[in-house]
Amino acid sequence: MIQQKLELPGIDRIRLRFLQMLCDRQFAIAEHALAAWESDTVDDINSNLTSARTLFHQIAGTAGSLGFEELGEEARTCEITIDKHLESAQAEVATCPSELIFGMDDFLKISQALIEENSELINA
Repeated sequence: MIQQKLELPGIDRIRLRFLQMLCDRQFAIAEHALAAWESDTVDDINSNLTSARTLFHQIAGTAGSLGFEELGEEARTCEITIDKHLESAQAEVATCPSELIFGMDDFLKISQALIEENSELINA
C-alpha cells in the first residue's frame, strides 16, 4: 500500500503534538504494565490494566489518521486484548497474564522506534 502524506493545514503541528504526548503515554503505559505485573490483588491489576487500556484507546483513535498506522494497529490490538481479559473469568484471578505484558512491550517497542525516528522533530 502506498502511503500519502496528509496535506491538511496544521497537520504537522498535530503530528508533533501527538508524538510529544506519545512520549508521556509510553512512560505511563510502562508504569501500568509493571504495576499490573507486580501486583498481587485483583483490584490493582485490573485498575492498572484499565488505565493502560484507556491510553491505548486514545492512541489507536488518533495514530492511524496521522499516518502512524502500525502504531495505531498495535494500540488497538492491546486495547482489545485487555478488554477480552477484563471481560473473562481470568480477571478475577490475582495474576496478570504474561501475554498482556508481552503485547504491551511490543507496543512500547514500536512507539519507541517511532519516537526515535522523529527525535529531531520532537526535540526541535
